[in-house]
Amino acid sequence: MSEKHIRIVPMTVDHLDELERLERICFSRPWSKRMLGEELDNACAAFLVAEDAETGTVLGYAGLLAMMDEGYITNVAVFPEYRRCGIAAKIIEVFMNFARANKLAFLTLEVRPSNAAAIALYQSFGFEEVGRRRNYYDLPKEDALILTRYFNEETDA
Repeated sequence: MSEKHIRIVPMTVDHLDELERLERICFSRPWSKRMLGEELDNACAAFLVAEDAETGTVLGYAGLLAMMDEGYITNVAVFPEYRRCGIAAKIIEVFMNFARANKLAFLTLEVRPSNAAAIALYQSFGFEEVGRRRNYYDLPKEDALILTRYFNEETDA
């Protein structure tokens, strides 16, 4: 899967079944179809889906909640067979551009310390560890690293 074959589109009701399936594959506490659908009506939410540009196959997705000048990245998930193809990076890049265009002060997210691939991806976008939430995850029990990317008008223009 080359990057040119990846299309990033807003999440729609047509994506919900596949995203619910992806959630069950990727997370120990997956969001339900209903929970995902509720984000369609959330004016503060931007959920993006990565699709195969030729077939429309759902490859992955991520969500962003923006309030005031703060951005919170919720779930980032890619089907296992499409990982390491630049899909998550492409979505994060869209979120970074959104943050700059909307003059957000920062983007932040939580990640398992054991998820080295995700941590490396976020660090490549300038995210830094700013804290830890003890026992945030379960199944298995694990802390969450809080990673944040701060924006500065002079350096991010």
